[in-house]
Amino acid sequence: MENEQYTVPGFKASATIAGLKKGNALDMGLIVSETEAAAGGVFTTNKVRAAPVILCERHLEKGRARAIIVNAGNANACTGARGLDDALTTADLAAEALGINSGEVLVASTGVIGQPLNMEKVEKAVPVLAGNLSSKAIPRTARAMMTTDSFPKMSRFDGQAGGRPYRIVGIAKGAGMIMPEMATTLCFLLTDIQIEPEDLKKALLSSTNATFNRITVDGDTSTNDTVLILANGLTGNTSLSEQEMGLFSRGLRQVMGDLARMIVLDGEGATKLIRVEIKNAASASDALRAARTVANSSLVKTAIYGQDPNWGRIMAALGRSGINMIEERVDIWIDQVRIVSRGLGRGPAAEKEAAAVMCKKEFTLSIDLHEGVYHDSILTCDLTHEYVSINADYRT
Repeated sequence: MENEQYTVPGFKASATIAGLKKGNALDMGLIVSETEAAAGGVFTTNKVRAAPVILCERHLEKGRARAIIVNAGNANACTGARGLDDALTTADLAAEALGINSGEVLVASTGVIGQPLNMEKVEKAVPVLAGNLSSKAIPRTARAMMTTDSFPKMSRFDGQAGGRPYRIVGIAKGAGMIMPEMATTLCFLLTDIQIEPEDLKKALLSSTNATFNRITVDGDTSTNDTVLILANGLTGNTSLSEQEMGLFSRGLRQVMGDLARMIVLDGEGATKLIRVEIKNAASASDALRAARTVANSSLVKTAIYGQDPNWGRIMAALGRSGINMIEERVDIWIDQVRIVSRGLGRGPAAEKEAAAVMCKKEFTLSIDLHEGVYHDSILTCDLTHEYVSINADYRT
């Protein structure tokens, strides 16, 4: 059963309809740990930062927290001093309802930028959330934080530490404004492992860099990007050995990787998932820059939507990326079909074969620069008519 699959010992959750989101849908959620938890977060690098991001950073200074409250439909971004007051009031309301300290509450918001949060609706919803907590309701919270998402995003990992089982559960939302630098959209990670806040934050940063920092839908970074993790220690393990820490880090990366992939699969209007893979770049930064430039190219993404192996657009993107490259060394593949060899196209037959591969929902675009030994990759999606329709009508 889904509800059983995404339970974590010591955590309860709830969701309700507050009326903040269009369509009479779930739009507020609450997650609570029975005990104080080690906590960490990573946030948007956008210089325009939503009030909840600022508040979370303050509340995470001690590396401990008890609860996360989230709303969809309103980002509480670009709302000035009132926005920060509203975020703090939201934390205060949740703390009062739960009987905990306001500084133990983390706040997250997503939705329309530039509109004040309707605090009358928030105030009415918080007691409902606090009164309906259940260990089986994490999936409902995942649904409540959706905006243009077509499905809730959830993943789980089970491991052992000190001979005792623990679980990591992650939920996320996101389908647009997806090209983060230090986080992506909203993601909440829950685990019952016993771990020090410093080790937890280190594992979170590493996993974020390998997963959420390697995806893009549209090249836009949100004002609200937030990844939060709570570890309540109810597993009761002792300090983690190097091997156990390695297993936890791999499990965390697996969960976050699953969520990141789901976000790209659910990209606004997307029909395809593409891994842009750079091989043999001159430096690590060149590999990442090349992958990001190609993955974000509107011309490349529209060609993918049209199932057109228009390799000239790929070469043009590489050439403007600022990396070290020599055109005559570049090879390009669509899955196993080579369409460019040493900077030159391999002709209509190869392109026809590649076009057939591009009919699939998922494939890899591989680029060998023959400049060095560095590799990297980015997950991206195609750019469709539907993306324009969704975003043209987002506020109306």
